[in-house]
Amino acid sequence: MWNPGSALCNTAGWDFGGPSGVTPPPDQYPHFASQGVNIFRIRWNLMTPTVGGDIDEGFFSKYDGSVQAARKSSTNPYVIIDLHNYARWNGTIIGQGGPSNDQFSDFWNKLAAKYKDDDHIIFGVMNEPHDLDVPTWVQSVQAAINAIRAAGANSQYILMPGSSYSSAGALPTEAGPLLVKLTDPAGGTDKLLFDVHFYLDSDGSGSHTDCTKNGVDVMTTLANWLNSNGNRQAILSETGGGSTSSCETDLNQELAYIKNNAGSFAGFTAWSAGAFATTYGLSLTPNADGSDQPIWTQAGE
Repeated sequence: MWNPGSALCNTAGWDFGGPSGVTPPPDQYPHFASQGVNIFRIRWNLMTPTVGGDIDEGFFSKYDGSVQAARKSSTNPYVIIDLHNYARWNGTIIGQGGPSNDQFSDFWNKLAAKYKDDDHIIFGVMNEPHDLDVPTWVQSVQAAINAIRAAGANSQYILMPGSSYSSAGALPTEAGPLLVKLTDPAGGTDKLLFDVHFYLDSDGSGSHTDCTKNGVDVMTTLANWLNSNGNRQAILSETGGGSTSSCETDLNQELAYIKNNAGSFAGFTAWSAGAFATTYGLSLTPNADGSDQPIWTQAGE
């Protein structure tokens, strides 16, 4: 897979509000690739205007432009395609009063078919599920996995989200014991990764620029759980902090732990560049002169 010692980056934009989202600046991909970035996470929520409907080819063409811009970067990176809907459609929970599992899996079948021949695409089943019935949600995740493989996408990694906003701390005791039982029609479990998030601010929301913890205790507990369940792997697909001295220290310590425990963690993606303004508190977006934010240059050392 990718080298977990490399820096990895979210590029937001397609998940932003409005009728068509905001295109992440394509020049960011070669910028970050020149520094060794070898995986990008690109989010969206606008591809199917109706539940169970066809993919909007006009939107897909624009979205795929971002995917291909990232894929053509010098590091031959992986690209995570992340469904960014919190296990919901217009506020209703998938498989729990909202869209059915059949409708959810139909979407993933259609999208996976478009990328089935590219083994550097990673399918992120859902961003940050929360406030739902966990056993029922896990059934929805299995339905998505089955649909992706049924589309012929058998070589790609699939990210399995838990609950409590994909909490790394909650996974071992909440959704993890059920997710670990999910199966891959392509065989084995090596390509089924646990998808976790962890922010270092006071309430773990990622909405403050100061950090109050380094998360190493949480990551250690998670690593121990992964090891005790067949030496499985997780990916920390969201973490970050502001360009402050506290976050430069704490995020550096967290990422050092991730890099030093590659057997448990396949990698990480830092939050966030893309269409975010440089004034956003947790921005990794390069400045107009091409220079990087301090948190990007300091925390990854």
